[in-house]
Amino acid sequence: MTREMFMLFAIGYYFLTMIIIVIVLLVISNKTKKKYLAQINELERQKNLVISAGILSELNKVESLINNDDLRKKYESWQKRFNEIKNDDIPKITDLINEVQEYFETKDYANLKASIIKTEMDLNYLQTKSGILLDEIKEITLSEERNRDKITKLKAEYRNVLTTYKEDPESYSKIKTPLELQFENVDKLFASFENAMDKNAYTEAPKIVKAIDDIVSNLNEIINETKTICLYGENLIPKKIEDIKLIYKKMVQSGYNLDYLNIEYNIEEANKKIIDIFQRLNVLDVEDSIFELKTMHDYFDSLYNDFENEKVSKRLFDDYMRSIGIKLSKLEKISQELFKKVDELKYSYDLTDEEVASIIEIKDNIIDNHNSYDHIIDIFRNKTLAYSKLASEMENINNKLLKNEEKLNHTLETLSSLKDDELRAKEQLTEIEEILKDCKLKAREYKLPVVPKNYYVEFAEASLAIKEMIAELEKRPISIKVLNMRVDTARDLVLKVYNTINETTKTAKMAEMAIVYGNRYRVVNKDVDFGLTKAENSFYKGNYKICLEQAISAINIVEPGIHHKLLENFKD
Repeated sequence: MTREMFMLFAIGYYFLTMIIIVIVLLVISNKTKKKYLAQINELERQKNLVISAGILSELNKVESLINNDDLRKKYESWQKRFNEIKNDDIPKITDLINEVQEYFETKDYANLKASIIKTEMDLNYLQTKSGILLDEIKEITLSEERNRDKITKLKAEYRNVLTTYKEDPESYSKIKTPLELQFENVDKLFASFENAMDKNAYTEAPKIVKAIDDIVSNLNEIINETKTICLYGENLIPKKIEDIKLIYKKMVQSGYNLDYLNIEYNIEEANKKIIDIFQRLNVLDVEDSIFELKTMHDYFDSLYNDFENEKVSKRLFDDYMRSIGIKLSKLEKISQELFKKVDELKYSYDLTDEEVASIIEIKDNIIDNHNSYDHIIDIFRNKTLAYSKLASEMENINNKLLKNEEKLNHTLETLSSLKDDELRAKEQLTEIEEILKDCKLKAREYKLPVVPKNYYVEFAEASLAIKEMIAELEKRPISIKVLNMRVDTARDLVLKVYNTINETTKTAKMAEMAIVYGNRYRVVNKDVDFGLTKAENSFYKGNYKICLEQAISAINIVEPGIHHKLLENFKD
């Protein structure tokens, strides 16, 4: 590509890029203009809606309804506010919109954006202001239709109340007079409403509707709740109170302390509350009455559980009283006996200060348990506490006693283990001495030409260990830990002597048997004779294992596998 072509291409690319940029900027500018123009048109539309015919139309309706000074004053106030919106607020919004249009036409977009935001805020405020005014006016213009609808519903509800009453007047006999007076009041209020509507007294009508609504709602509540109130207040609760009184009296006579339940006081308060509920019912006030009656009913129901709990607690207390009394006597006797032997135990065994303190602590704890037990028994005899409380206290004492019993058993097991270890050591001493004595007799009985030196060393060590074991058994106090160590050492050393003498005598016997067996081949084979002679020399020197190996090797020359035969003969 030549330099001229390259320059032409670059210039063309540059112009193309600039054209694209210009087109993009024009598109963006066009979109921005359209967006701002749409916002300006929307502001104009919203302004026109504020001053639409809605408020003016409603004001004209109110003007035709004016028949008293109160309504006239309201109309004049609304007219004044409407004029303020029309003559003052709307022109201000118009000026702001004109300012926005001016910024738009001059393309002053920076100020345009801020001006639109301010105009929107002022317009929103004005819309709210006019909306509130319109709602206030409609309260009057729509009041007849709204009140008629409400009255129609109230009449239907009132008819239902009357129908329910007339179907079963006996159920409402207690409140017949105030109820019928209230019916008359409702009828009068309905008539007053019609009169107010005829006179276009639109400010009075809502008050009458509100009064009718309150009374009918109250009557509906009275009609729905009176039967339930009478059922609870005249039937269910009084019967339950009488039953509770009877059970309470029997249980108190049987020795139960039920003071904590405050039954007599609560019954008295319940009767007062029932009287108050019926007095309020007589003036057609049933607020919270059913809730209060159900609460009382639930309370008296719960007393049956309390009574049953006391009966169960009495049985539990009686069981604890017997079982704890027996256990206390047993544990106290054992702990006292153990405490008396503390000095003897300290002399006999190397007890730690902690173990001695544990014995004293257990004794003191059991005495404390006994004192607590006696205190609860005194309370029981004086009948100053309920069985549920007594059983709970006994349960606490029993739990503490179980822990002390566990500690005492552990201590007894420990002390018993000390005694058992001492007795076991004495028994093992006898066994060990017998084994060592047998080893000595066995060495003498076989008449070995030479006894191995390690036998004498091991025998001396075992004898010394036995002496140390005897010394430990005679020591006061005995350290069981040290004693057990002495026993283990003595036993291991004696068994070592036992194994040594057994192995030595066994090997010597087999060697001697092999030499005697091989003597038959001396005259027929010089090598056998030579080998057996070497074996005899080793035997008299005390080398019994070497002797056995030499004898078997010599005989094996003429009789291969002889060692198996010798083993069988030795076993036989």
